[in-house]
Amino acid sequence: MSGTVSPVPDAADTVDTGAGIREARTPVAESIRPASGSAARPNLVWRIGAQLLGAIVVLFAVVTLTYFALKLVPGDPVLAILGGGGAAPSDATVAAVRAQYGLDLPVYQQYLNYLAGVFRGDLGTSYIFKRPVLDYLGPQVWPTLQLTLASVALAWLISLALTLLTVRRGRVADAIGNAVEVLFAAIPPFWIGIILLVVFSFTLGWFPVAGNADLRALVLPALALAIPLAGFLAQVTRSSFAEALDQPFVLSARARGASTTGVRIRHALRHALLPGLELSGWAVGSLISGAVVAEVIFSRQGLGRSLVDAIVARDTPVVLAVVFFIALVYVVVNILVELLVRVVDPRLIRKRAAA
Repeated sequence: MSGTVSPVPDAADTVDTGAGIREARTPVAESIRPASGSAARPNLVWRIGAQLLGAIVVLFAVVTLTYFALKLVPGDPVLAILGGGGAAPSDATVAAVRAQYGLDLPVYQQYLNYLAGVFRGDLGTSYIFKRPVLDYLGPQVWPTLQLTLASVALAWLISLALTLLTVRRGRVADAIGNAVEVLFAAIPPFWIGIILLVVFSFTLGWFPVAGNADLRALVLPALALAIPLAGFLAQVTRSSFAEALDQPFVLSARARGASTTGVRIRHALRHALLPGLELSGWAVGSLISGAVVAEVIFSRQGLGRSLVDAIVARDTPVVLAVVFFIALVYVVVNILVELLVRVVDPRLIRKRAAA
């Protein structure tokens, strides 16, 4: 029988596509394969530049919307500066304070002055504490970041444990895992915080009731924020983990004699992490803004409590500064998550560059 038989490609004519799978290097494949190395770097730099530009736009929008929203709130900020609603200052005192804080200017001029201060790194002076906002909020930043990072770490530990212990471990284990994830995602953090406080602080005495004294005081508030987040992360990770177990590279690893545990952790889990990592960018911003729940329940120092106190006292510069910081953390974390996703799965660089 006549015909042309295509030669079997050797190692030099194949390329590694990940997870130990090799495919033939053909002229067509080479023609459509995105350039790697130095050719891929401009695409990565361009994407980071676009994200930085988007971050600036987001920060500008957040500051602008918050500023004018606070201007629409009824009440005179001068009264907050002079001691609250019970104060009865003279007209001359009110006029002097307005001039001192620039509140006698048109609203648009006040807004432009505030933006100019932000660009200089000056977020204004607290109406209540009569000191620069950065000096007042500086000591509050680390306790909130510490709580947020601990919550994210605990949430990932819980979600990974649920995923590895229940996915494809039988119908009963799958059902239990699904039920626990839904339950965790549905429970509000303030309710979890109260239960943890009653059981582990008041009843058992294992952890401090309140404060920021040591790492033991961090456990319960971090757990109160981590449990609902773990429910969401586990639901996303469970779905992608189950899909990864059906992929050809997993079958190939099993055919090479890899153990079930090794396949689940070394091959499938890596691909299952990607959706959860992208969700973590949103989660960090959400946890910082929602840290007020844990900080109030457990009487912790932090930005959340400062924000609540500032809103009650109409301390506009402090409210604006906290909102700006939350937005800044959100955009920075999202950029870092984008880079981390590329580290976990470098093939995304080629895929997104081709798109």
